[in-house]
Amino acid sequence: MENTNIQEKLDLIKKQEEKLVFKRFSNEDALEIGLSIIEATKKINKAVSINIVKNGQTIFHHAMDGTTPDQDEWIKKKTNVVLRHHHSSYYMRFYNEMKNRSYFEFYSVSPFDYAIHGGAFPITIEGTGVIGVITVSGLSQEEDHGLIVEAFTKFLTETSQL
Repeated sequence: MENTNIQEKLDLIKKQEEKLVFKRFSNEDALEIGLSIIEATKKINKAVSINIVKNGQTIFHHAMDGTTPDQDEWIKKKTNVVLRHHHSSYYMRFYNEMKNRSYFEFYSVSPFDYAIHGGAFPITIEGTGVIGVITVSGLSQEEDHGLIVEAFTKFLTETSQL
């Protein structure tokens, strides 16, 4: 991918991260967002696993029929990226591509523990910072990322937080 295209993707993802910030985020909110992703995925006849972690506790997890335990491994790896960098896993993918470097070598991490594929997004509270991660696995990295962005946008709009 050309560097200008990479920079455009980075800019778009950064704007998403800056815009999709919560005033508050409860366990009930996680349930609502998780269920909305399930419904959106059913509409396109696909299956994903979804995981939401808040303050170190898994507060939502669902593996739709048709997923495999492999999705849980991807969830762990993508979640680790967000917890370490406070950026989405998709952002970190393009950030390292732009720098023309190996994520694993630069940060001295193992591909057994980290994955810079789209589908994990920080849960950020206004005035507080990152308090958790939502991760989707099962589709392409663009689609996994897109499901989260759509669900967050819809939720924040409906709850008048945007």
